[in-house]
Amino acid sequence: MKLQAALRLVAGVMLLLSLALTYWAHPNWIYFSVFIGLNLIQSAFTGWCPMITILQKLGKKE
Repeated sequence: MKLQAALRLVAGVMLLLSLALTYWAHPNWIYFSVFIGLNLIQSAFTGWCPMITILQKLGKKE
């Protein structure tokens, strides 16, 4: 799996997880969903995403 595909996988899983926690655990988990969305928006404008840095340090190649 390439780096960009891994990034989309992580973002999708984290978003679904945060929505599930919002529904079943506590409504304040919605702020985690907001954080994920804002991070995706800022990475579209800046070209920098913290998760890419983490995935690269874990050994994922382009």
